[in-house]
Amino acid sequence: MYRFVLMILLASLTETLFAQLAEPLTFQEKIHDFGNILEKDGSVSFDFIVSNKSIRPVRIIKVLPSCGCTTPDWTKDPIAVGGTGFIKASFNPLGRPGYFDKTLTITTDWDVKPMVVHIKGNVVDPEKENDPASFTVESGSLKLKSGSFNIGKIFINKEPETFSFPVLNAGKDSVHFTGSVSPRYIKVETPKALGAGQIGNVKLTFNGPLKGQYGFTSENIELKTDDELLPNKSFSVYATVEEFFPKLSADDLAKAPVLTLSANAINFGNVKAGAVLEREIKFTNNGKSELIVRHAQSNCSCLSITPAGRRLKPGQEIPVKVSLNTAGRSGPQNKSITIYSNDPQNPVQRITFSVGVR
Repeated sequence: MYRFVLMILLASLTETLFAQLAEPLTFQEKIHDFGNILEKDGSVSFDFIVSNKSIRPVRIIKVLPSCGCTTPDWTKDPIAVGGTGFIKASFNPLGRPGYFDKTLTITTDWDVKPMVVHIKGNVVDPEKENDPASFTVESGSLKLKSGSFNIGKIFINKEPETFSFPVLNAGKDSVHFTGSVSPRYIKVETPKALGAGQIGNVKLTFNGPLKGQYGFTSENIELKTDDELLPNKSFSVYATVEEFFPKLSADDLAKAPVLTLSANAINFGNVKAGAVLEREIKFTNNGKSELIVRHAQSNCSCLSITPAGRRLKPGQEIPVKVSLNTAGRSGPQNKSITIYSNDPQNPVQRITFSVGVR
């Protein structure tokens, strides 16, 4: 009888351990930004390195890309406990100018819940950089390649970088730039003037340390000109502020904090409109030094997150309350919360939430 009870307890404990481990494979990073890549140079590749932190070998069954332009490869043999493997993402930029953000959905033999990694970047062609046909967005006499300025990733702990955006004067008269209005952490530089048919650059310097806030941000700037069609020109500026981590040695990585989420995807099922859905998840520091949760950002005002703390000692676990308000919504809803921490291997992690509102 005692032996039977002991076996049940062991089975229960094993099941609990399996349930608590949301993802058996730990990624050094889940989002890779290629930056600017040249279309003429052909495909680019990146290896997502994964470590098996589970209690048994784990095999990657399949990897599905979100686009035919992305070709995956991965470790085919089971990854041993404590061992590492890879998921390779190859992106073909041919005929795909501009910004891209693609996903790879990874399924393992651990459970049916997939894991997702992202690749993103910007495909450029220097030979077409000054082609007037590529300036498609009008702003008075001026034309731009986009109606907004997308800076991409910047770092809160590095010196600011300057980004250039070409502008074409498609009018018949010269346009003089007389000033600008912007937040104090965005420096704006413009040409003094652009003659008819001339191309110049608007330069933006986004000061991440001065901004002092992690996560995606949408700002606004205004360019003042003597353009008779539209003298004051307003544009959105998009950026994502993250923390830069230099490449660490194996010893330093072994001592680093490790953020583990008890869930990376939550499905609330189908509910009636107006329901307020609540769930508790866990943040755990599985590393050897203090973990700091820098910021938790929701992509919807309907979704809120309240962690019980921001600093976790090694081995510490804290509850995190999540609330999703479905008032005023209908149909399928997909929302997310992005977590920024000082985990050098995985500083940006995302929890996705889905619900059907009827």
